[in-house]
Amino acid sequence: MAKKEDVRGMFNRIAHRYDYLNHFLSLGIDYSWRRILRKRLAPYKPAAILDVATGTADLAIELAKLNPERIIGVDIAETMLAYGDKKLERKKLDNIITLQQADSEDLPFETSSFDAAVVAYGVRNFETPLKGLKEIYRVLRPGGVIMILEFGMPDRFPVKQGYNLYFNFILPLWGRVFSGSYESYKYLPESVRKFPYGDHFLEWLEQTGFQKNKFQKLSMGITYLYEGVK
Repeated sequence: MAKKEDVRGMFNRIAHRYDYLNHFLSLGIDYSWRRILRKRLAPYKPAAILDVATGTADLAIELAKLNPERIIGVDIAETMLAYGDKKLERKKLDNIITLQQADSEDLPFETSSFDAAVVAYGVRNFETPLKGLKEIYRVLRPGGVIMILEFGMPDRFPVKQGYNLYFNFILPLWGRVFSGSYESYKYLPESVRKFPYGDHFLEWLEQTGFQKNKFQKLSMGITYLYEGVK
C-alpha cells in the first residue's frame, strides 16, 4: 500500500495547480494527445466509457465530444476529483460524466460493464500495473477497447538529449516553483525511466488478455498511445 498512498497524497497536494502545470509544462501539447486518443476511439462508438486515473477529468471532458451515454471517471485522489467536479459543473457535463473515488486495482463495477476504457498517464502510478490492467480487462465487454496514453523516451538526436535535460532538471524546478512540491515533479521523470514502453508495454497488454495490441508514437516518442481489444 506504500506506493498507492504516496501517489494519492502527492496528487492531492498538487491538485490546486495540476491543470495549469499540465498545460504549461507540456507547452500545451497535452491537448493534442488527448484529441488524438478521442479520434482513435471514435470509430468504436462506445456508449459507456471508463476513465481510470481520471485526475481532474481532462480526458473525460475531451471524450464527451463522442456523445456517449455515460462516462465514469475514477481516481484515488479525492482532491483531484473535487477539482474535476467543479470543471464538469462549469462545462455543464455533470449529466454525462460522473466522477468517483476508486482503486484502479479493485474497480467497483460489474464484469463487462463498459464498451471502452481509457487511462491517461495513470498506469505508471498503479501499485501493481498488471493487476490494474486485469481489472480494466474484467470490466470491459467482449470486443471492448482499451486506450492508454503513457510517457516514453525519445531516441533520436537531438530530441533525446533536449528532452532529457528538460524532463530531468527543468520540469522538477518549474514544478516546485508553481506547485510548491519539488518531490512531486521529481517523481515524474523517475517513474518514467523505470516504466516499460513500446513493445515492452504491449507484452503487458498481451499478458492481460488483450488482442490486436498496437501503439503509436506521439511527439517523436515523448508519449505513446496504446490500443488493445478484449
